[in-house]
Amino acid sequence: MENPPPLDAALIQWLQDVGDRGLFITDTSLVVFRWNQWLAAQTGRAETDAIGRQLFDLYPTLPERGFDHYYREALAGGVRILSERFHHHLLPINRNLHGAGVTEMAQTARIEPLWSRGVVVGTITLIEDVTERVVTERELRNQIAASEQARELAEQASRLKDDFLATLSHEIRTPLNAVMGWARILRTEDSPRARSRALDIIERNALSQLRLVEDLLDMSRILSGKLQLVAGQVDLGEVVRTAVEVVVPTALAKRVTMTTTCEADLPPVSGDADRLQQVVWNLASNAVKFTGAGGSVTIDLARAGDDHLRLTIRDTGEGIALDFLPHVFDRFRQQDASPSRRHGGLGLGLALVRQIVELHGGRVGAESAGPGRGATFWITLPVSVDQKIDPPLAVESGPVTLEGISVLIVDDDDDAREMMLALLGHYGAHVRGVASAEAALAELAKNPDDTDVLVSDVGMADMDGYALIRRIRSMPDETARMVPAIAVTAYANTDDRVRALVAGYQTHVSKPVDAGVLATSIANLVKGKISPRSA
Repeated sequence: MENPPPLDAALIQWLQDVGDRGLFITDTSLVVFRWNQWLAAQTGRAETDAIGRQLFDLYPTLPERGFDHYYREALAGGVRILSERFHHHLLPINRNLHGAGVTEMAQTARIEPLWSRGVVVGTITLIEDVTERVVTERELRNQIAASEQARELAEQASRLKDDFLATLSHEIRTPLNAVMGWARILRTEDSPRARSRALDIIERNALSQLRLVEDLLDMSRILSGKLQLVAGQVDLGEVVRTAVEVVVPTALAKRVTMTTTCEADLPPVSGDADRLQQVVWNLASNAVKFTGAGGSVTIDLARAGDDHLRLTIRDTGEGIALDFLPHVFDRFRQQDASPSRRHGGLGLGLALVRQIVELHGGRVGAESAGPGRGATFWITLPVSVDQKIDPPLAVESGPVTLEGISVLIVDDDDDAREMMLALLGHYGAHVRGVASAEAALAELAKNPDDTDVLVSDVGMADMDGYALIRRIRSMPDETARMVPAIAVTAYANTDDRVRALVAGYQTHVSKPVDAGVLATSIANLVKGKISPRSA
């Protein structure tokens, strides 16, 4: 068709120069005859490239996306407003908002007929860039969601704190009530039998309070990295038998049958015999505690492959709800924390079990088919390379040797890096350190065979330890990609430990670093007990 009657020259110039939005005009065949400077700048199509070409030839995806229908409506006299929320954009235009994750311009558009003397002579389209508004709205929504999540987490933490303090008060006052009451009875009771019973009750409740305090202190030591392990070659079968002997009287009193089976000629494990006995006692006493009269508890110790031992404790007791099962080893978490619960405790026993077992390089797990269907708890511990049972030695005395092992330390804190270099050098390791994740990647790429174990801080600037291990696990060189790695961090809660393992580390050591624990972890990784996971 012929061009429409001429418009005022000033209006035409204004349309051409408008700088805050796009504008193009077509005739009834959708051939473009106006294309303003904004569109030329944003699309990269010069005015001379666009004018005279059919719109759908310029942008073939428009019909594919259904926009041909809107232009037919405009030619029939209709007006269409295109919302960013539903259509995202009319014309594909690249946009980069400084790391905001936006690669395409968000647009609103208005498509309407162009009239002349009551006749539609073409279409006019106005395009507005709303990307910054969309990004701002997204950030605002994210901030609101983060604030809401933070509020919910704070409320949950407050509830957990209140529940814990109420439980702690109950667990302290209950045995204290028995102690004080029977102590008063002793003042007035002359019967030897009554006095003996009073002393038994006082002793039992005092021991209950002592265990509670010790559990709290142990958890505090573990979380602060101050739990000391006295390492040696340990006969785990003897540890199991000793721990079970302590629990048997309680089982007999409840009429719970206990059966213990230990495979013959089991190799020793390296660890702290007292702490391992604490683990077994906790699991066995827990099984008896939650098993009713006439039930049974079965304890089995056997090999798990060539280099691990597995202790399994099964009971026919109350079982574990499936939704609680993932949290059974969390500290201060109890399946029934109500005031009317049948069983006491702070919810620390199983949390301590997991922490102690993991300090020994082992793993823990729990299984249950649900309430009333019993439960199974298991732990695995690596066997010791040295098959000789020696008297226990302190970790600090150096039972672990790292002779011939090359360790790469990654830490952007000079003092921390030098401290770990000195600590591991004391164990005989060949240690070298770098001050950044990028330097570690360069070192591994250059000399992949020179590193047996990587030990990295997590909280580093520029690239943190999580990003570093993900980069390592995707390196093209297999030797570099599969290097065993240990995360060292001041963040020591459950979520941080899981995050480190998921990222690609084999184990997680919390600060302040215990030299013996770190050295043992390095030695266990070099023995190939845990294979790195490639990305």
